Amino acid sequence: MTPELYAQFTEELQRRLEADPRVVGLVALGSMAARDYLPDRWSDHDFFVIVHPGEQEPFRTDTSWLPSSERIVLHLRETEHGLKVLYGDGHLLEFAVFDLEEIHLAQINRYRVLVDKDDVTRHLEQIHAATLDQTRQSSPTDSNLMGQFLTNLLVGAGRYQRGERLSGTQFVKSHALRHLIILLARHLPSENKARLDNLDPFRRFEVAFPALGAEIDNILLHDTPFAATALLALARRELAHHLPEFPTEAVETVLQHLEA
Repeated sequence: MTPELYAQFTEELQRRLEADPRVVGLVALGSMAARDYLPDRWSDHDFFVIVHPGEQEPFRTDTSWLPSSERIVLHLRETEHGLKVLYGDGHLLEFAVFDLEEIHLAQINRYRVLVDKDDVTRHLEQIHAATLDQTRQSSPTDSNLMGQFLTNLLVGAGRYQRGERLSGTQFVKSHALRHLIILLARHLPSENKARLDNLDPFRRFEVAFPALGAEIDNILLHDTPFAATALLALARRELAHHLPEFPTEAVETVLQHLEA
């Protein structure tokens, strides 16, 4: 979908919901919010629809309120509140339907209120502040992240060598990598850190750290034993001088096991 068609879809969605008396608000999320970055040809439409109490289920079960609903090829109820809708041209919608009380169950980072008929903006400001506070309070310590990174590498490499290649690969290239990504983003300098996503550490990592992102991407193209050793070497190179309590002995122990 071109940026022009994307904008047209957004405008049509906004127009329809603004005219619907059941609707209280429409909130654009992610790239649809057009805050720190604009949608591109790969962007989906990510949004919240806020309706009067009792009107949620019709919006979740009947997609006729969506633009060009006759072109929908998939309608998936993902959670109690959230849905995914796929159009025949490959365009994806990810959205949730709430009333004003239910919307406080959500977490948000980038957002923009497009329709506000009942103090929706104030509710979203509260939710955004609560999300920031929760992510700060639940953020793991450096020692926890590093410990998880090392042990996931060890477990993953062991499972891979045992023959459990799918599980081993998941531990190394997903679980271990996630902890490493958080540590790198937390401690390395970048002029584009504001572009990072505080709910998903993988999102736009390459924007903030282009050279490092390319290096990690190349590592992931190799088999799991090589990737485990290479990720550990990268972690030692980048973090040894940034973490006050860098676990040198543990790193060397894991590296010896991986190389063996």
